[in-house]
Amino acid sequence: MLEQVKSAPERLASRDAAGDRGLGSEKGRQIRDAVHDLMPLIRKNALEGERLGMVPRETVEALQKTGLFLASIPVELGGYGLGARDLAEILVEVGRGDGGTAWVTMIASGHTRIALTLPDKAIAEIYEQAATWPGPTIAGGSLFSEKIQKAEKVEGGMIVKAGGKWLFASGSKHAKFAAVGIDFEEDGERQRGMVLLEHGQYQIVDDWHVMGMTASSSNSLTTTEDVFVPEYRFLDLSEFPERLGSFRKRYSGLGYSLNALGVMLTVPLEMNCAALGMAKGAYEAFVEQAKARKPFNLPYATVADSPGTQITAGKVGAMIRAAEAVLMNTADKIDRKAADDGNFEPAEESEMIMDMVYAGNLCGDAIDQLQYAIGSSTISDKNPIQRHVRDVRVILTHGSLRYDPAAEINGRYVMGLPPFSAFAGGLPGVKSKAPKDS
Repeated sequence: MLEQVKSAPERLASRDAAGDRGLGSEKGRQIRDAVHDLMPLIRKNALEGERLGMVPRETVEALQKTGLFLASIPVELGGYGLGARDLAEILVEVGRGDGGTAWVTMIASGHTRIALTLPDKAIAEIYEQAATWPGPTIAGGSLFSEKIQKAEKVEGGMIVKAGGKWLFASGSKHAKFAAVGIDFEEDGERQRGMVLLEHGQYQIVDDWHVMGMTASSSNSLTTTEDVFVPEYRFLDLSEFPERLGSFRKRYSGLGYSLNALGVMLTVPLEMNCAALGMAKGAYEAFVEQAKARKPFNLPYATVADSPGTQITAGKVGAMIRAAEAVLMNTADKIDRKAADDGNFEPAEESEMIMDMVYAGNLCGDAIDQLQYAIGSSTISDKNPIQRHVRDVRVILTHGSLRYDPAAEINGRYVMGLPPFSAFAGGLPGVKSKAPKDS
């Protein structure tokens, strides 16, 4: 008698599908598995999240209890300081349920790295309630955009001018603070900075009306009156790379045992793992629906009986496994480097980002093929496949994940051409200080 074999979706959904977990920790596994157990809740609330323009409170509170929002916070501040493999697996699991929820999860992690570049007093304020705060503690908007808000340097801090907007403040409807970009003048020169605003000092603009990722609450932020920000809530962005490079001297844990380039590599990793999770979730829905639906104009009992559907299942399964192999290998490389000397070089970083962006776009193409194979039944707003289609396309328009720009940046290294500036060095008015620890 043949042994029962798991189906392809079951194998892809397996929490240890990629085999060896590298330097993944037991705490990371516990959070990942707790998120897995919440999958019915996350999926049930996904449509409501689109209608609300934010992840529903029930979902956020349930995720908060798993320790999810503490995953990237340093141990010294009450978190777990998890490494790249742990964060990658957690993001994939959340993405299987809902893209908007995965993006808010990524924001909670990625913006921690940004917040930790601020002065110590500001950091303490941000994370003093991290263990009980439901959702990401901090959001951010227009930190590295060309057009940002004006500010004036005054005694004791900054005056942020009224009017204008900071764009794409993902997680804004959940966060207690927002880190936003400012443009100010000092010694007759234009400068760039970051200020920390507390909820109540800014307003959330009702302008996040988009084709996908509506639950990410990536609304714009604005101020209706001038706001004073004390000096300890300000950072000159020219110091940003150096501050990132100092993390490994200040914080313990695999996630912080890296130079500036390594610390920030985890952010595109998590973004692309959200796309991978959505591809896995769409694949599960595809197989379930193919077995339950009858073709419109073909003589098969179910869509699953069609050779075309079977070919799609085989091809897309391979695409998802290939993307997963790339992303988990990248996560393991980051962790191994953290366990060693922690130093990444710019050319190495650009190649890893290129690989991750390729994997993320492969996931987007996989989801498109799944929708095409199932057909018109996927267009209902209740069908998770169409949500994954729209959400992943929005994710892949993010500046960090666009295919051709990532290829050009990496290709310049390949061709021996001068590289483009990294970090704040590429912004007008910012003379980036090279990270001493990079």
